[in-house]
Amino acid sequence: MDTLKLIYRMTLSTSIALAAGCGGSSSTNPPEPEPSAPAFTTKSSLGEALYSDPNLSFNRTQSCATCHNPDHAFIDNRLGPEGLVDAVSLGDDGFSLGDRNTPTAAYARFAPLFASGSHPRFNSQQPDYHGFVGGQFLDGRATDLASQAAGPPTNPIEMGMPDKASVVDRLKENSRYVDSFEHIFGPDVFDDIDTAYMAMAESIAEFEKNDEFAPFDSKYDQFLRGEYIYDPLSKAALGKSLFFSQQFTNCATCHQLKPNGTDGELFTSYEYHNIGVPKNVDVRARNGKDESFVDEGLLSNDAVTDISERGKFKTPTLRNVAVTAPYMHNGVFRELKTVIQFYDHFLTNSDHVINPETGTPWKDPEVPETVAFTELQDGNKLSNDEVEGLVCFLRTLTDSRYEHLLPEDGLCN
Repeated sequence: MDTLKLIYRMTLSTSIALAAGCGGSSSTNPPEPEPSAPAFTTKSSLGEALYSDPNLSFNRTQSCATCHNPDHAFIDNRLGPEGLVDAVSLGDDGFSLGDRNTPTAAYARFAPLFASGSHPRFNSQQPDYHGFVGGQFLDGRATDLASQAAGPPTNPIEMGMPDKASVVDRLKENSRYVDSFEHIFGPDVFDDIDTAYMAMAESIAEFEKNDEFAPFDSKYDQFLRGEYIYDPLSKAALGKSLFFSQQFTNCATCHQLKPNGTDGELFTSYEYHNIGVPKNVDVRARNGKDESFVDEGLLSNDAVTDISERGKFKTPTLRNVAVTAPYMHNGVFRELKTVIQFYDHFLTNSDHVINPETGTPWKDPEVPETVAFTELQDGNKLSNDEVEGLVCFLRTLTDSRYEHLLPEDGLCN
């Protein structure tokens, strides 16, 4: 028992000594904890979180990813009233509808800044292009990716926030965002509304520059690297030869940016053209646009004033085109085959005078006075086999992660 008492007293004495600061420490307080690292340390990682955050919309129902779904080639794949992917996007308020089809965000980082310029054409009988190129949105009104990312949150028929200050307030609700913004952009980033708002847009833009958006791993890319061979007797091989033909089709005039066989082909020249697309009367009936309304395309860009640009739209990329229906700037066509037949009908000797989706002749262009007949009437008429060949080639421009979305119709077998 005496031994146990002695041990107890020694232990107690040691504990009191340590509590009093003996043992080499002069402080009576526990050490300060290390400050926690911010949740996001780069613009890209912060942008990834912002991209999928519905809290940046008024009713907290819609994010960038809603209309640019990473699982569906970065388009809005929500279904419309007919059970098909809708031609236009539904807003955060649950009833507002746009008038233009939402373009894919994939490969968008490669679009040049919006400007007037010129560039050479390849595999085309047409002269080099001179005019407006690049930018974001279908009319180029956003000069670059960050400008584009800044648009939807305060668009009344998209994410519906009343102003930039309201968006910044939503950002400040999230302590992880606050810490991360201050770490990346500086401690005074929230002192100015415009600075904070553009920091958000810049972060989203940096995320959109990731390889996830542009993997360049389609069968066509694999072919360029010697990892895939087009069966010379296949429809896809026929379509490939037609697509890059200088004589038989006009595809490459607007959808080829680089010389043949060059890595990183974007399948768009970023030119602006009016290709005679008719109104989407079904969309207009739903979104309440007056019958007299005309989408002026490029002319609706504040940087453009020449009436000759009316009705022109930016040439879209054809990457993932086979899984990003519906088509054209207003989503008026459902099938890729229809699009090719539409192009072909401009040739005076074409057999494709009927819209296969309606069973009626093609409707008149929405803006008839600026239609690019010179480009549209270049080439030879296509047989049905050649149309199918082009469809099959375009399917090989699908990123590998989206190949499961391709139609299982046996067309290209």
